[in-house]
Amino acid sequence: MTIKDISEESILSGCKKNDRRSQELLYRHFAKKMYAISMGYAGERPLAQDILQESFIKVFKNIGQYKNDGSLEGWIRKIVTNTAIDHIRNRKRADNYLEAEPNDPGLHTHNQALKMIGFNEIMEHVGRLPEGARLIFNLHALDGYTHREIAHKLEITEGTSKSQFNRARKLLINFIGNMNL
Repeated sequence: MTIKDISEESILSGCKKNDRRSQELLYRHFAKKMYAISMGYAGERPLAQDILQESFIKVFKNIGQYKNDGSLEGWIRKIVTNTAIDHIRNRKRADNYLEAEPNDPGLHTHNQALKMIGFNEIMEHVGRLPEGARLIFNLHALDGYTHREIAHKLEITEGTSKSQFNRARKLLINFIGNMNL
């Protein structure tokens, strides 16, 4: 049986009653997509798996707070994103962020290369970014947070957020530009 065979309301009701079958259906329905989000932040499978597991524990613990005022998927995604941020913030190290680099006038955007690769290939390159830059890139480019919001969430300056995002963008352009297309 899948989540499509039972109404979302029925599964939510079961999850609120700690029904293991309902929890399993909810997990199976969203796990693959939420794992991809976790992997985008973590960059490594073990950490992504930890984030996913902790996120679903939070989902089931707090399912009573979901008020049907937005999509269930969006609510779960927010939990996954915040859990990833918490994990990375707790692992903060001095080498998480890239050194600022002087202006690089020789950097080319390789627009043709960007047109020829798909989302999955881009995400593979995002996974190669250093942890702090990857986190900021994901928050800004994929999740739409402002640099001010990122600075508040990560307890860094707005300028650090902006510089890390720009540096991540430059690295991605270099990664993609160096592909043999």
